[in-house]
Amino acid sequence: MSLQNHAPIPELYVSYDSAQKLKVEAAQLPSWDLTPRQICDLELLMNGGFHPLKGFMVQADYDGVVANMRLADGSLWPMPITLDVSEAFAEKVEPGQDIALRDQEGVILAILSISDKWSPDKAVEAAGVFGADDIAHPAVNYLHNVAGPVYLGGPVIGIQQPVHYDFKARRDTPNELRALFRKLGWRKIVAFQTRNPLHRAHQELTFRAAREAEANLLIHPVVGMTKPGDVDHFTRVRCYEAVLDKYPAQTTALSLLNLAMRMAGPREAVWHGLIRRNHGCTHMIVGRDHAGPGKNSQGKDFYDPYAAQELFGKHAAEIGVQMVDFKHMVYVQEKAQYFPANEIPEGSTVLDISGTELRRRLREGLDIPEWFSFPEVVSELRKTSPARSKQGFTVFFTGLSGSGKSTIANALMVKLMEMGGRPVTLLDGDVVRKHLSSELGFSKEHRDLNIKRIGYVASEITKNGGIAICAPIAPYTATRRAVREMIEAFGAFVEVHVATSLEECERRDRKGLYKLAREGKIKEFTGISDPYEAPTQAELVVDTENVDVDHCAHQVLLKLEQMGLIRA
Repeated sequence: MSLQNHAPIPELYVSYDSAQKLKVEAAQLPSWDLTPRQICDLELLMNGGFHPLKGFMVQADYDGVVANMRLADGSLWPMPITLDVSEAFAEKVEPGQDIALRDQEGVILAILSISDKWSPDKAVEAAGVFGADDIAHPAVNYLHNVAGPVYLGGPVIGIQQPVHYDFKARRDTPNELRALFRKLGWRKIVAFQTRNPLHRAHQELTFRAAREAEANLLIHPVVGMTKPGDVDHFTRVRCYEAVLDKYPAQTTALSLLNLAMRMAGPREAVWHGLIRRNHGCTHMIVGRDHAGPGKNSQGKDFYDPYAAQELFGKHAAEIGVQMVDFKHMVYVQEKAQYFPANEIPEGSTVLDISGTELRRRLREGLDIPEWFSFPEVVSELRKTSPARSKQGFTVFFTGLSGSGKSTIANALMVKLMEMGGRPVTLLDGDVVRKHLSSELGFSKEHRDLNIKRIGYVASEITKNGGIAICAPIAPYTATRRAVREMIEAFGAFVEVHVATSLEECERRDRKGLYKLAREGKIKEFTGISDPYEAPTQAELVVDTENVDVDHCAHQVLLKLEQMGLIRA
């Protein structure tokens, strides 16, 4: 009996000898340095994880996928896999040309033969793939504010796998997993897709899913890119390894998937199903709100909680993977065990801890009960997210020139140094321009770059447990958001809008800049000839008119105390 999921799957790699030859020839080709997301995509293209794709999508495939989840030949595929590049690079290359694709150290991974080059309508892509052109969605924000404006499509020749230095023994290609299943004699395999640490409810759920499907279990967590703010993959993998021995050894495997998630809900679920089929799985657990990105700009969920299960169910035969639907598991105190929420014995006491509540308990250093999670997992989580009062954080002042940002920032710095306990660094706009950005002018592009540099330094300070205080003008919402995402990967980001009015700032005009701007001697001056996009969701708004500096700095301290970042 031939088992479909045991047969090898086509890869895009050439033989070792051809690869050595191509490496030499590729030295003459134009090179594109891949972004982290593109490296994830390329790896799964080359190793067969994205089969039947033979390269980055050409325009006809892209258009079909955006419009109706179909490649030009009619095959089901829900996610655009595109190579986005800058305008400057796109101008240098034409269809019919080969380019070398390199990682961030310059190592050549593949050659792309360009067959299409086009500028996509990103609003149409966002609405088609993610259901709305709303930058509250992390992938839509990425599409508009990070991804390049031009797409290149064409077949890829794989030269070598991207290099990973971490958890090497846990990373398997689709063919390595298929060979493992062949060797173990596993015929039915249920995949568990996760981007979170595993707690007891997940363990119960996966046990049940494997039992229901009479299948073996593959714990297949994503370690490429997940949602900004998720627990980093190093911590998560240590958590998975800590609970692996709670599973029967002969029936469970753990393998890491280097996928860049898009958080696209229903379409993402179908995509995950196709990827799992390529890895040799026959079943997949699809959760409530599978791969959902959270709330949209109106504060509502982006996707209906069961939309992913419905779309997957509709296409299950074509995906080639059966869905095991995720039951929400809750702990019943009297029985001291987990039950699906719809099978709770009457009159029992149900205990449940939400993700938000778990994060709160970690943040405040509170107890996390054993019925909820394994002590080994909790201790790993506590290592990377200690109580908030022991973490680094960034206070980011934004406001017009002359609004009083630097003065309050200085006062805050002195107060925090007086308290002691963590190193405090002030990244003032003028000081940063002198030491980090002396070559930059004041165009929008240069101002954005300056703010991103400040954000990068602040994120490093935060990551290492220090306090960063920043006081640039930072007029643009998208740039402030990029900085917030950089910093929130490592600690808290506290945005303080110094909301002094333009009239008051002009009246103060200490440096005489407004006068020069009014006379047209300074171009693109924020508030006069260039917009200031006031924050709508700052953690704190302070007004400096008729209020002394000490009071303003004290308001910030009270906010930090309320957030648990400093001890009262």
